Amino acid sequence: MAAVIHVLTGPTAVGKTEWALRWAEENGAEIVSCDSLLFYRGMDIGTAKPTSSELGRVRHHLVDVCEPRDRMDVAAYVPLARRAVDGILDRGRKVLVVGGSGFYLRAFFGPVVDAVEIPAGVRRHVEAMAVEAALVRLKELNPHGLDGLDAANPRRVARALERCLATGQTVAELRAAFARQPGPFADFDVRLCRLDRAPADLERRIIGRVEAMLAAGLIAEVTRLQTQGFAANPSAAGAIGYRETLAMLDGQMTASELLPAIVANTRALVKKQRTWFRTQLPPHQVLAASDLVSAAALFAG
Repeated sequence: MAAVIHVLTGPTAVGKTEWALRWAEENGAEIVSCDSLLFYRGMDIGTAKPTSSELGRVRHHLVDVCEPRDRMDVAAYVPLARRAVDGILDRGRKVLVVGGSGFYLRAFFGPVVDAVEIPAGVRRHVEAMAVEAALVRLKELNPHGLDGLDAANPRRVARALERCLATGQTVAELRAAFARQPGPFADFDVRLCRLDRAPADLERRIIGRVEAMLAAGLIAEVTRLQTQGFAANPSAAGAIGYRETLAMLDGQMTASELLPAIVANTRALVKKQRTWFRTQLPPHQVLAASDLVSAAALFAG
């Protein structure tokens, strides 16, 4: 019988942290973070990272594992998550994965990193090409089309061209081979539950969350992170809350414009998350966080 991984997701500000803590405490679980910003040390306020008290209630994994100037990606995340999951199970505990970062979340349900090795010479060749030239060459190698590839995204075009040149295969052939790969957690029984809230309820929580971040010292946190070189990491510096604060510190907006800008961008993120959850995740249980009376309802269906 396959070991079980429980996954709890939902949009930003829905209340995942508290319900995850309750379920973990009631079920003897440890939490594995699947939030792309909780990896970074010192990015605490703007990420709504669990407090020291909350971290003390339940053992957490993959929180504060790298410096904000260092990049993290799913290829690095998967072995760390697998090691954490195996360790939790070895201790006789249950596994609860918590987060709303789509690409990292996908790792628990299918393949996320292909096995193609890109020779250094191929990578240098593609990096030296202009964006337009890379797209022209990619289309030459794929005369029957790009199989839905986002041709307006230079990074995706470059990665696709590297793989086509390295393997001699088309984008469609590479995707078919990728889909046949087992996911890194294919040997587990993965059970998924998603929390949501009514739009007006979630809107109130988003506003309250941003107000609390600013009151807790978000501007000071970003100022400190600037001295640590986090601006060199677009995943960190470009995150909602951080990019708007950087813009304000650069004089691109006033202090009075900061809160509404963060709220608006958080609202847009939630819309994208909801679409992604509906279209990219396997069939799963959806619960209204505002209606939950007990954490026992999570994963009960």
